Amino acid sequence: MVQSRGSRGLRLAGGATTAMSFPASQIFTNCDPFPAEFSLVATIKIPSLRQKRNEYIFSVVEERSDSLLLGLRVSKNRLHFLTTLPGTDGRSRLSFKDVGLDDNRWHTVVLAITGPYAILTVDCGLPVELKQVQSFPSTLSTRGSRFFIGSRRRWRGRFSGLLRQLVLLPGSDATPRLCPTSDPSLAELSVPQVLKSTPLQPDHQGPVYPYEAEARVTQGNPPSCSRPEQGQLWFNAQRKGLFICDGLTWRTLLQNKERLDYVEDYQDLYTSSETFDVEVFSIPSEGLFMAAANRDSLSGSSVYKWRNGSFQLYQNISTQEARAWKHFTIDDKIFLVVANSREAEPELSVIYRWNRQRRRFLRFQTLETHGALDWEAFQIHNHSFLVVANHRRDSNHNIQSVIYRWNPKTKLFEVNQTLSTSGAYDWEFFTVGPYHFLVVANTFDGQTTTISSTIYVWLDGCFQTFQNIPTVGATDWETFQIDGRFFLAVANSQKVSDSDPSPYSINSTVYELSTLTQTFIRFQDILTHSAVDWEFFTIGDEKFLVVANSYDGSSYSLNSVVYRWRGYEGFVPVHSLPTFGCRDWEHFSTDEGSFLIYSSATSRLSKVFKLKTY
Repeated sequence: MVQSRGSRGLRLAGGATTAMSFPASQIFTNCDPFPAEFSLVATIKIPSLRQKRNEYIFSVVEERSDSLLLGLRVSKNRLHFLTTLPGTDGRSRLSFKDVGLDDNRWHTVVLAITGPYAILTVDCGLPVELKQVQSFPSTLSTRGSRFFIGSRRRWRGRFSGLLRQLVLLPGSDATPRLCPTSDPSLAELSVPQVLKSTPLQPDHQGPVYPYEAEARVTQGNPPSCSRPEQGQLWFNAQRKGLFICDGLTWRTLLQNKERLDYVEDYQDLYTSSETFDVEVFSIPSEGLFMAAANRDSLSGSSVYKWRNGSFQLYQNISTQEARAWKHFTIDDKIFLVVANSREAEPELSVIYRWNRQRRRFLRFQTLETHGALDWEAFQIHNHSFLVVANHRRDSNHNIQSVIYRWNPKTKLFEVNQTLSTSGAYDWEFFTVGPYHFLVVANTFDGQTTTISSTIYVWLDGCFQTFQNIPTVGATDWETFQIDGRFFLAVANSQKVSDSDPSPYSINSTVYELSTLTQTFIRFQDILTHSAVDWEFFTIGDEKFLVVANSYDGSSYSLNSVVYRWRGYEGFVPVHSLPTFGCRDWEHFSTDEGSFLIYSSATSRLSKVFKLKTY
């Protein structure tokens, strides 16, 4: 029993030495002749067949002479019904062409035989009718014969696909019993209960039947992973990893543990203008994408697709001094929202929705924002939310940032709550046990950058203040877990003070959630140079943080540093990467390996680095 594309079937050619069969007398108990009128219903999933290969779905064979009485057979893009004419050595064959059954997808076929006519219906579609020279024999005796399921008795011609149902129904066309239906490729007349079993629920009663998850083995790009492939396994021969499809992405089950060796310059990516932010995301059945938030309003921003081992331009989108992108999904719908910061009346940020037919992002909804610098998307109790970091309105930095909630009836985002912020630069959502948190990076209150940034907790249907943390021009929060410990890292950018000789070279701080005080406490200070982003990532069992150092008071050409987790020692520097005006880091993985990409706020050049492992 194998589960494939969300449904189970039997694999009959899995190394068995004897074919599945039974005497015809078990069905024809009172009379020997095969019905003169009947329907055959089969739900099958067949891999692509090579030319001249024939496979039997079922056959009826006279045991003593080994002669075929009748059979249902598939070949490349064809379905055949074979019959031996009584009293002769002749055989009748009806062939339906261009049926497209061997495409590795589930199909339900109904073959109705009545008089001289054979009518084929595939997936409740339009019936195809063929007329025989002679009517199906009314005296085809089954005495001394056997039914063979998935074969013609011999090893040659065995069925290599999956079989979900096989029904012989005496009488006229069975199609009206199955169609119409919401899922025509899996239309049911009589599916064995074991093949209809669903994953166990806590209150499940009854027997448990083991089944295999269908596996794929590749050395190239990963196979498609969407709802039909849920539960399917994929073995990546190149990375020596075993993955399972959760209906959206491939999750690691087993993988050879890698260790970071060194960082290699991989791709120079020239964008249309300076880039404040990059957002890397996947679209099921499409691949890996990256959205770049570009400064220039005339050229707008761009979406890139990973093709042949590098990012290639895929789509241009009109933006107004874009500062950030955020990818999110609601049900099976895919969205991108941009934070536009150009001063205008009104200032509008835009949500785009992926159109599957046009394979492009199209404008979906506009929201009024004020100097927007960031969006965060999150879900609480199956409700979808967006929160915007409104940085300033004219010269006023002490304004409201807004939380929006998805209305499933109107299919739009609506204002849910407002929170007072001071030069908001970034939002980060995270969950600890049953509690949901939002933390804002407050940068400037109009007088100083030495202000508090606030952590909010979800209570009684809204966010309430949980903890205020002193920050210095905070521009980013990064949350992560290590061995069950919860951390928050803040990027501090600059200290506005007349007396400070180096307002950009200041400490950024990693905080840890204390189970004793139930607050975040200082864990480690790290010297940074106008830090504007942290990115946490893992390679094998190793944990890393990389910081975006953007300016030291005299130059934008600085080393951004990769830190490795060393337990009691905290994060220690292991690699220094030359960057220019570094603004954002993103880590991503493809079949080619693990990568880091950084964007530059002072240059058109963004760079991709490959993380070489051993």
